[in-house]
Amino acid sequence: MTNKLKKADIIFSEYSVAPYQILKETIKKSEDDVIQELLDSGLKGRGGAGFPTGLKWKFGAAEKGDVKYIICNADEGEPGTFKDRKLLMEVPRKVISGMAICAWATGGTQGYIYLRSEYKYLIPDLKKELEIFKKCSNEMGLDFPIEIFIGAGAYICGEETALIESMEGKRGEPRNKPPYPIQDGLHGKPTIVNNVETFASASMVCRYGAKEYQRFGTSDQRGSKLFSISGDSPKEGVYELELGMSIASFVKEFGDGDTKAVQVGGVAGFCIPRKDFEKAIVGEGNTSGASTMVFNSTRSMYRVLHNYLEFFEEESCGQCTPCRIGTQQLLKGLEAVKHGKKPAEYLDQLVKLSETMQITSKCGLGQSVTNSFTTIVDNFREEMIY
Repeated sequence: MTNKLKKADIIFSEYSVAPYQILKETIKKSEDDVIQELLDSGLKGRGGAGFPTGLKWKFGAAEKGDVKYIICNADEGEPGTFKDRKLLMEVPRKVISGMAICAWATGGTQGYIYLRSEYKYLIPDLKKELEIFKKCSNEMGLDFPIEIFIGAGAYICGEETALIESMEGKRGEPRNKPPYPIQDGLHGKPTIVNNVETFASASMVCRYGAKEYQRFGTSDQRGSKLFSISGDSPKEGVYELELGMSIASFVKEFGDGDTKAVQVGGVAGFCIPRKDFEKAIVGEGNTSGASTMVFNSTRSMYRVLHNYLEFFEEESCGQCTPCRIGTQQLLKGLEAVKHGKKPAEYLDQLVKLSETMQITSKCGLGQSVTNSFTTIVDNFREEMIY
């Protein structure tokens, strides 16, 4: 086992030969020390929200109860995102180790991998790995069973409370918060929900230590991250990049020489135009989501935005009015401006509507619509009109 990380090679770095060796070494420490290591590392959630992982685990450990659930969110419904699938295919042991470390440090008693329905083909290999984990964990004296739960393909179930609702056999809709899942989650019990990559990264923090992990990234965004790259790029695929990379450097590496915009964080993220390529690809207001879509000068940003709005309208759960009606009106309004039925100034009203949705929508779906809508309209207004 190497003692030093290679640059931007944290998650897919060489793994210990012995199965679940990281878990075995980690549980020799105290629970508090492991949680503190995560806090010191600066690791933030890799699913998009970016909440500090160590803090979530600390809150979970403080909750009382004989039953606590640990859920790995592998719903991965964000368009253009496919990095969690790669992790589950190539390094599932790191993900499962992260879940087990979380359970041990916080008192978790039951684990679930919430797998999107399109990933059913992963189940046979995952079950084989879970059998290896069960044998190894029993030898360590760790009682933490993990089961696979199949989702039904709803985008909204990527939101942790909607995910929990669906696991309880209910319609996938976000809950009112507070209480948060940490306090009142699955079946009313304390529940920690983390993304696939978050658990994998947590196991790497435990392997290398916070100090080593902090060598990468920036003061605000530590470590590395997986990016699902698609669009007008000659290097489509999943790449692990050090956080703090500028969009200009990203475009130089992954663009086709004619990149005019980069969509960071999927349809729920931000569309960055050429003039802002000096910004960091994560941080500086950008989401920590993994989907990164590259657009060159041949692309119509009107069609891109229209496609996004169709997706939002389709995937809205319909529970709250701002999202249910707002997504419809944004789509109709954009079409009206493009076809000359509304003046160009009407776009400003639509931007205000999207900003109202950000404030009043119940969950992240409605709240994030304004990210792509505003950045595309502001930076490519002429394409919305002509």
